[in-house]
Amino acid sequence: MKKLFRFLVKLFFWSVLLSIGLVVVFKFAPVPVTPLMVIRYFENPSEKKLWKHNWIPIEEMSKNIQLAVICSEDQKFVSHNGFDIEAIEKAYEHNKKGKRIKGGSTISQQTAKNVFLWPKRSWFRKGLETYFTFLIEKIWTKERILEVYLNSIEMGDNVYGIEAASQFWFNKPAIKLTSYEAAAIASILPNPRKYKANPASSFIQQRKQWIVKQMQFYGTLNLKTK
Repeated sequence: MKKLFRFLVKLFFWSVLLSIGLVVVFKFAPVPVTPLMVIRYFENPSEKKLWKHNWIPIEEMSKNIQLAVICSEDQKFVSHNGFDIEAIEKAYEHNKKGKRIKGGSTISQQTAKNVFLWPKRSWFRKGLETYFTFLIEKIWTKERILEVYLNSIEMGDNVYGIEAASQFWFNKPAIKLTSYEAAAIASILPNPRKYKANPASSFIQQRKQWIVKQMQFYGTLNLKTK
């Protein structure tokens, strides 16, 4: 039992050390691949197509897309510490009623999940997501979190990151996205393999209009908060 206990303590210690090390590395280095990219690649053995993913710095992303994803996914992103308690409580109450599962994850939580973890829901994964969210909020800046988020999330079938998505949906670099084009991409994020940013369905068109209005209400985006 003593040997087992010492082994578990060492395993925990090295796991924590490795996780912190990874977060520190990705504070500066591009994230080359995420677990979801690999999972999607092996989901259809007969259609093993390499994913579209082009990492770019946040300076090469249109301010429109930065604001669009904040307005659609997490309007308190700049001010919260990684968790939106009010959104989590609303999601919990919604899910208790037995309706379609609704998430209350912030951009920070989604970034932690996409970069370090796997997509399947479980309490264990949620616990790790909380841990990694805490780490990136402490070690990264808000600007870096958004940069990694916009470079890593799924934005279409086999399309990851805003540069690849911008080229795929609108045949232009991410720096040139208009507010309506940015809102179109942001509008498909709840289910990017089902919805299309272009041409947009009536549902996506309505969602896009809502996001653009939210962008106008939000005003100037300032990520230099920490």
